Amino acid sequence: MFANVGWGEMLILVIAGLVILGPERLPGAIRWTAGALRQARDYLSGATKQLREDLGPEFEDLREPLSELNKLRGMTPRAALTKHLLDGDDSIFTGRFDTPSAQDPAPGTKPVSSPAPTPQTPPAQTPFDPDAT
Repeated sequence: MFANVGWGEMLILVIAGLVILGPERLPGAIRWTAGALRQARDYLSGATKQLREDLGPEFEDLREPLSELNKLRGMTPRAALTKHLLDGDDSIFTGRFDTPSAQDPAPGTKPVSSPAPTPQTPPAQTPFDPDAT
């Protein structure tokens, strides 16, 4: 629950509590807060345990879509598009298409010897207009 709260934040909370509540009431407030958190955690674990007992093997079927959602939450938009719409083929983003070139022989024919390949020049960059964006 408080996995992302560090020691610095805890120190600030204790100092704020000391200023707001005073030194007399601060230990009681800390005890009450700790007890309330412990009780809430016990209720949640009891509810999870009861669901697991009541549903049996269907409980794991219920958790599977939630784990898929957690996987999607960590994805970037590009990774999500690649995985779900393009079946993992990211050639549309990288510009590397696996299409046969004109020099490749047709399937079922013998390749004809060709001259040595010539070095290709890199493609020219597309012009960028900052006013258009």
